[in-house]
Amino acid sequence: MFIFLLSLIVIVFILLLFVAAISPERSKLSLFELERRVAMGHETAKKSLERQKLLGDVLSLQKVISALLLVVLVLLLSATLGWFIGVLISVFVALEYGGLSQVSFIKKIAQKIYNKIDEKLIKFIKNAPLLMRLLSSVPVDNDDRQIDSRQELQYLIDESKDILTFEEKSLIVNGLSFGDKKVKSIMTPRSVINSIKNTEFLGPLTLDELHKIGHSRLPVVKGDIDHIVGILNLRSLLALDIKKSTTAEKAMESKVYYINENQALDKALAAFLKTRHHLFVVVNEFRETVGLLSLEDVIEALLGRKIIDEFDTHDDLRVVALRNSSGKNHPEKYEDF
Repeated sequence: MFIFLLSLIVIVFILLLFVAAISPERSKLSLFELERRVAMGHETAKKSLERQKLLGDVLSLQKVISALLLVVLVLLLSATLGWFIGVLISVFVALEYGGLSQVSFIKKIAQKIYNKIDEKLIKFIKNAPLLMRLLSSVPVDNDDRQIDSRQELQYLIDESKDILTFEEKSLIVNGLSFGDKKVKSIMTPRSVINSIKNTEFLGPLTLDELHKIGHSRLPVVKGDIDHIVGILNLRSLLALDIKKSTTAEKAMESKVYYINENQALDKALAAFLKTRHHLFVVVNEFRETVGLLSLEDVIEALLGRKIIDEFDTHDDLRVVALRNSSGKNHPEKYEDF
């Protein structure tokens, strides 16, 4: 009988060490990011989210099992070795089993066993909500301030309440989404581009008309808008001797920079800084002109607010383009795809 009880003591003690050595896996991602990925259909994230939400229950169950094993061990020691010696050894075990459970080979074996029963344990916890509500005693703080995506950072900014002003929030949020925006989303559309022919003489009447247009720079075309040969800076024409009429081709800047409509805005900004130019011609895959992009457009997209320019007569040329588009390509019978 003594040998049997001694064997039980050893078995219970080993079980106590293994249970205490288990470290339930925590997700490296925050709850927000896990939920975002689950919404996108990631199965791995779904399992990780379930484990993370039940982590408190797992730790509580671990704590309860450890306590029960410790009580059984105390009773066995007392019954086998007597109350006095049993209590002394029990106190020693209670003080030292936590440290002993952290020995590397014990933790390694315990973790392997836990990984095998992990799914069954999660299933048990889900099927016993009332029991876990009674046993639950370990709160888990999932708000670890870890940020795993731009979407999560944007969410935190939106929820910052009075910590940030509206302007500060707008600046940060626009900065976060800046690289995702394309040139075509902010360019001045082809339908509202004002241009001047390369052979046009810049006499007093022409100069007056150009200034009334309300833009500081105009593309100079040879034939049509798909053949831009230069950029005319109207501000530089203020010093032009109107007595000596000249053509737009002679007064223009012949260097023209092009950018594809699907280019990202952060790349466009880098190109503006590299070329030190203020206006790009936006083209599609067929090298057709589809719009114009100014440095001002890019800065406005980055800041999230309009830059007031005394040369601009329209608040938003894209709105003008939409307003002017009514009646275009609308025959009696048509179908959009």
